[in-house]
Amino acid sequence: VQLVESGGGLVQPGGSLRLSCAASGFTFSMYNMGWYRRAPGQQRELVASVTSSGTTNYADSVKGRFTISRDNAKNTVYLQMNSLKPDDTAVYYCNTDWLFDYSGTYYRDFWGQGTQVTVSS
Repeated sequence: VQLVESGGGLVQPGGSLRLSCAASGFTFSMYNMGWYRRAPGQQRELVASVTSSGTTNYADSVKGRFTISRDNAKNTVYLQMNSLKPDDTAVYYCNTDWLFDYSGTYYRDFWGQGTQVTVSS
């Protein structure tokens, strides 16, 4: 079972990035997915989530700027980030609350390794 994030980097304020999280080892389409972030010295916080049926939810701080989406054919969840601010600087993590892999093994609160996003001029 893996969640592999990509797409982070350095961007100027006002710029855009698209993060991707590629899932493997489980039936991706069945599970809710989320993007979290942890800024230096702060606790990890939920940025956005998407249910298995496509319902989305966003933190107030990113509403209108970020869009979460999923492509079940590609087993991938995305986070499109526009109008980026220095306060968006953080490590971004992909997550699912729980899953069963193809062998029936249960995983609780499964995380990717994270991808760094730095917003700076």
